[in-house]
Amino acid sequence: MNRIDRLTAILTHLQSKRTVRAYELAARFEVSLRTIYRDVRSLEASGVPIIGEAGQGYSLVEGYRLPPIMFSREEALAMLVAEKLVEKSLDDQSSKVFKEALIKIKAVLKSSEKDLLVEVQDTIKVLKSGSSQSMNRSSKAFQLILQAISEKKVLSTTYITFDPERISVRELEPVGLFHSHEQWYLMAYCRLRSDYRTFRLDRFSKLQVTDFCYTTSKHPSLQSYLDKLASEQKLHQIILEVPDGSLKYLVNSKYNNGFVSEERVGEKTVMTFMNSSIEGFVRWIIALGDMVVVKEPTELRDRLAQLIEEIKVMQG
Repeated sequence: MNRIDRLTAILTHLQSKRTVRAYELAARFEVSLRTIYRDVRSLEASGVPIIGEAGQGYSLVEGYRLPPIMFSREEALAMLVAEKLVEKSLDDQSSKVFKEALIKIKAVLKSSEKDLLVEVQDTIKVLKSGSSQSMNRSSKAFQLILQAISEKKVLSTTYITFDPERISVRELEPVGLFHSHEQWYLMAYCRLRSDYRTFRLDRFSKLQVTDFCYTTSKHPSLQSYLDKLASEQKLHQIILEVPDGSLKYLVNSKYNNGFVSEERVGEKTVMTFMNSSIEGFVRWIIALGDMVVVKEPTELRDRLAQLIEEIKVMQG
């Protein structure tokens, strides 16, 4: 990116947030902090009213705005793809809000870009995943949790644990939302357990935003919590041997089960996984039955054999 394009992009970035830190700009444009400082001084010299506060970052004087920005053909197409993904991956209310915002963005597109979007609209599809019941429960929870996070309010909830299945009433201080393995999760401080916990959104049977506030300063960031969770989680190394003809059946689901690497050995592929749940992994791998051979660990191999025997008994 040349300097003129970078200066324009920096100005656009400054309009997108109340405050932007120098290191954030440096990371986005892959330049040094010194370069960012020099670019900001150039923008100031050209008449752009930028406020720079030590330790806080840069912001534009309230009320300063550029004329509507023109989007490129590639950016217009990327927005269309994002619209398709959001429609299927977010809850109904969030998807509706996103579409309304996107309509306002489309309003500033050039006529050629508008025609392009109409032309390719029906050539991109994102198939819906997950049950409608699960999506509906997540939808009801999603907006309430976002409201609680933005207003720093405590949530009153009724939650159903997965294994064993139990119902518990909890008061939660929500910290953040994240998406993993085709599900949305809430990271929150649980007042019942006096500790941080992760909750799957579709397992809330009741959720209400209370009038009680909490302070965010005492809570870790979502990213630091996820990093800590990953470091503390006990992972099992799992090695599978997969014949060539069966490899295609694992392609779409291997990443959801901790896939790490694979190596071709003769007419077979040796796949390595790191997964925290032997039980969860064995219930995935049993569906592949005759297509894979479990090499390690013994614990997984034994549980697989046990589960097969249990199935035989149940089926008579």
